[in-house]
Amino acid sequence: MADSPPRPIPPYVDIRRSKRRKRTVSAYRDGERVVVLMPDRLSAAEEARWVETMLARLEKQRSRSRVSDEKLLARAHELACRHLPEVPEPASVRWVSNQNRRWGSCTPADRSIRLSTRLQSMPAWVVDYVLVHELAHLIEPTHNATFWALVHRYPKAERAEGYLEGVSAASSLNLEDF
Repeated sequence: MADSPPRPIPPYVDIRRSKRRKRTVSAYRDGERVVVLMPDRLSAAEEARWVETMLARLEKQRSRSRVSDEKLLARAHELACRHLPEVPEPASVRWVSNQNRRWGSCTPADRSIRLSTRLQSMPAWVVDYVLVHELAHLIEPTHNATFWALVHRYPKAERAEGYLEGVSAASSLNLEDF
C-alpha cells in the first residue's frame, strides 16, 4: 500500500531551511504563525510530513499547558500590583516554546513578556518569581542594582533563584560520569 500524498502546508506556517542544520527539525509559535526549522536537504514530501508532525506536537504541547496566556497575564498584573506598583502594565504575557536557555524574556519597548514552557511543570512560586523578574525589566532593562532591588521585593526571590540554578545545573549533568 503506497503512502498517501502529504497535505499542503498551511499558509500560517513559515519554513526556514538551513544548510548548517543536519538532522533536527524544530518548531515554535511566533504569534499566530508557526515557524518550522529544518535541514536544507529534505525533500518536499519530507518537509510536508515534518510540518504535519510538528504542528501536531505544538498542538499537544498547547493543550497540556496548565495556565493559559490570559491567566498568565492576570497573574502578572496581580504580582505587579503587590510587589511593583510602579511598573507599567505589560501589553502581553505568554508562554513560548523556543526559549531553551532562558526562563523568560521581556521587550520593554512593546511591554511584552514571554515565559519558557519549561516553567509549566515548576511550582507556582517559581513561575511568579520569573514573572516578577520580567516585570522589573519594564522599569529597568539592565541587571543593575536597581533592577535586583526591584526583583527582591518578591519574598521568595532568593529561594526561586536557588531552585532555578539547581534545575539548570541538573540539566547539564552527564549521568554517564557517575
